[in-house]
Amino acid sequence: MPDNWQSVEIKHLRALRAVADTGTFWAAAEQLNSSLSTVSDHVGALEALVGQRLIERSRGRRTVSLTEAGRVLLGHAEAIESRLRAAEADFRAYASGRSGSLRIGIYQSVANKVLPEVMRRFKLRWPDVDVQLSEAAHDNDLIDAVERGDLDLTFAIQPIPAGPFEVRELMRDPYVLVTPAGSSMASHRPRIGDLAGLPMIGFQHGKHQDLAEDFLLGRGVRPRVVFRTNDNGTVQAMVASGLGFALAPLLAVDENDPKVRLLQLSETVPPRILVVLWHRDRYRPPAVAAFVDTAIAVAAEIERAHDAFIARSVLAAAPRRRARGRRPRRPASRPA
Repeated sequence: MPDNWQSVEIKHLRALRAVADTGTFWAAAEQLNSSLSTVSDHVGALEALVGQRLIERSRGRRTVSLTEAGRVLLGHAEAIESRLRAAEADFRAYASGRSGSLRIGIYQSVANKVLPEVMRRFKLRWPDVDVQLSEAAHDNDLIDAVERGDLDLTFAIQPIPAGPFEVRELMRDPYVLVTPAGSSMASHRPRIGDLAGLPMIGFQHGKHQDLAEDFLLGRGVRPRVVFRTNDNGTVQAMVASGLGFALAPLLAVDENDPKVRLLQLSETVPPRILVVLWHRDRYRPPAVAAFVDTAIAVAAEIERAHDAFIARSVLAAAPRRRARGRRPRRPASRPA
């Protein structure tokens, strides 16, 4: 193999990636806003430099495909382009100082309950920073965007996949059983076994739903899920209508809704752990550090409020439980 790797240029790798993406040299040229001959020359030069045929060119076929060597090189090319985009983002952030943009990944429950107060406090201190929010149903897409350099940081849920990430814990979000307000189950603190056979409203499969269902399965309870959705409000509305019950993180429900009751199970479900993360190898401008510090402070306040709510819920159920199990005491007779 010729020792020409130092002569490989980004334009060569981009041409290879465009051909792989589109399947034709014509479409690759359009994607790159270039000419057919230029793309063909770049791919040919790359093949000469690495000493391997990278593209299968079949006579009579309009589409082309990568050889095995081409697929190997494509993986490295995509990683190199990703790091180059991350470097570009770093330099934009470095040059911007206290202005510029901050790209943040969020998901539904964080957007509803955590982000508003974080944004209010952050904008008071950093009014010239343009905060750009990207929402996804699952945090894996947001984590991938941080690795590519498309986001500066994101909210996420443990566990976090292996990668070049710096992670800070924000809060622990307890699970509660959401019941219709008029349900007989709302009159006491239910046990895990009480959920067996109950109709359940579930979220679409994701980390927080899988954590809850895995916990139940580990205790011998298989949830009978009658409906799934990704919308927190829909889950709560379906419970309020009497369709079923839900085991949900407290951050995902409205504890002030009079149509439902939120109960703590007698056996505590391990809470989901919320974090914020960013790319450890990228420059972290002061605005990112300030946003993280603000998010940590707000999340700590919410966690304390949640702890107080759970404590009140447990105390409210305890007297009723004692009253059912204790015989009334006769008043002591006084001597005549």
